[in-house]
Amino acid sequence: MPYSVSPVGFVRSCFKEKFAIPRQPQLAPAARGVLELVAPFDRAEAIAGLEQVSHVWLLFLFHQTLEDKPRLKVRPPRLGGNASIGVFASRATHRPNGIGQSVVRLDKVEPGRLWLSGIDLLDGTPVLDIKPYVPYADCLTQAQNALAEAAPEAIAVEWAGAALQQAQQHALRLGEPLVELIEQCLAQDPRPAYQVPEPERRYGVQFWDVQVRWHYPQAGLIRVLEVVTA
Repeated sequence: MPYSVSPVGFVRSCFKEKFAIPRQPQLAPAARGVLELVAPFDRAEAIAGLEQVSHVWLLFLFHQTLEDKPRLKVRPPRLGGNASIGVFASRATHRPNGIGQSVVRLDKVEPGRLWLSGIDLLDGTPVLDIKPYVPYADCLTQAQNALAEAAPEAIAVEWAGAALQQAQQHALRLGEPLVELIEQCLAQDPRPAYQVPEPERRYGVQFWDVQVRWHYPQAGLIRVLEVVTA
């Protein structure tokens, strides 16, 4: 029997493109956004008591990767992008119903808006539900996952020329921790795992309203080349 759901709100995020979004929440604490609630959930009654909570679970839609035909197997980046596993053994964005979940930090609560950090959500993401994080129930110290036992190893990030100064100036204008955001996201190495780029190849992505460009001068190193208005 089919069911229909409606978003309770939409995320206004620092991530304007899917590329370079951390593959899990909390990997980039400087990644911030606002969940703008829609009626009738934009009233104070809907969030009463939430100010006592530090983190929340968001159930959302991967709205740019919705598919008509379900996938039974996927190729997660964590396994190099070539090995495949069952869709239910992964957190790949290609889900049977397009549903994702993330636990994010709740920085501020006000009627109609929740201010978030540590997010991994694309700008415009529809949120289906919000649930408070309950440490004694949600943090299972004995839990195991042999496919992802620890966070991925970070790659070194350095700044070339005036790129750092550019990022600092944009950070002041935006009132956002842009330098930290760039370093935390690029340290996750957003390129496809199977790809070995030539040093001259340039990559780029938009955070907030700025375009960040970088390259890989050598294995295990990213150099940020410029940070300019998009």
